[in-house]
Amino acid sequence: MADFAPPDDGKRACDTESNKSGEVAERRYHHSPKPTGSKKRPRPADGRRRNGDAKRRPQTPPKFNRQGRQAYAALDLGTNNCRLLIARPSGQDFTVIDAFSRVVRLGEGLALSGRLSDEAMDRALGALHVCADKLRRRNVFLARSVATEACRRASNGADFIDRVREETGIALDIISAQEEARLAVLGCHVLLEQGDSPALIFDIGGGSTELILVGPGDGAIPRILDWQSVPWGVVSLTDTVMREATPAHDQAGRLAQYAAMRRTVDESFAPFAQRIAQASKEADVRLLGTSGTVTTLASLHLQLPQYDRRAVDGLIVPSASMRSISERLSRLSEAERGEVPCIGPDRAELVVAGCAILESILDLWPADRLGVADRGIREGILRSLMAADFATAQPPRPADKG
Repeated sequence: MADFAPPDDGKRACDTESNKSGEVAERRYHHSPKPTGSKKRPRPADGRRRNGDAKRRPQTPPKFNRQGRQAYAALDLGTNNCRLLIARPSGQDFTVIDAFSRVVRLGEGLALSGRLSDEAMDRALGALHVCADKLRRRNVFLARSVATEACRRASNGADFIDRVREETGIALDIISAQEEARLAVLGCHVLLEQGDSPALIFDIGGGSTELILVGPGDGAIPRILDWQSVPWGVVSLTDTVMREATPAHDQAGRLAQYAAMRRTVDESFAPFAQRIAQASKEADVRLLGTSGTVTTLASLHLQLPQYDRRAVDGLIVPSASMRSISERLSRLSEAERGEVPCIGPDRAELVVAGCAILESILDLWPADRLGVADRGIREGILRSLMAADFATAQPPRPADKG
């Protein structure tokens, strides 16, 4: 992993990570066995210390030994997935001790109705109950739980957040698109190929896509130069284009739907594409993507029989290969896509929308290679939590003697 400093706190730390084209990044999550020993009194499910007022923000935690046993958690409730990471500090890294991920499709139907459906909320609550149980059992010291585009857009998003807190004890924060972009950069920037050229980092989500132009920063963490969030992710684009159109029973119809998705995304990207046009013409521009779309397509590039995070996270793939795979998938029926290794029935419907978004990104940022990250918002949250806590734990420096 990389340094702990969040990109907006004015501090930078040294990072010695190096990636070469075609190689997989060496740094991985280090999974530890489940802890044993005496049980501590459980805290609220979101790990926060409260003093009676349920709406009070968490207080600054006490100073602690970074090599101790405190657990931190990051929960990301997206439009399509619910994901949780629980980790402990380990030197300048962190060690993941528990994780959870489930497809909940919280935003299913949102693009057409403007509301979260009862079925979608029930699916999400089922996953959040699992997360709450893990948070309690791991005696989490500090946690941050966030909700993104689906809850931002839904007219009943705030009501759902209240229901989650009442039923699970998890206090979800609906974060802005800008904060979502910042956390994504913080979580995956270590996988950028080294260089001084401009770089584009993107996150294809379920309900939105974030594009972030970055340049060299004061230290290891790149500086955000420009960013854009558009309301098109794999769920929202599928709902809007594919489910409104006449079902495609042949390849010509599928290609027409794919072209419609490309046009929709291109129109939303146009203002950002114009702003970064000059930067995109520089030599050796770099590109890094974090999402289920890029990790799935990277798996197909490697011809893996099943998904393997160790092989994919940090991989550098020729952009032409990702485009070729996207075009091939756009011609297949949903049933045919479901038979492709690393896609399966769960991703068969939505992967084509991700392919359309990815191809639009490759058009506006013509990098020869694409870095693949199986990490993002959750890792960014963990780094932010640990950075803030680490800062409070530092002993005061002795005054210089003149």
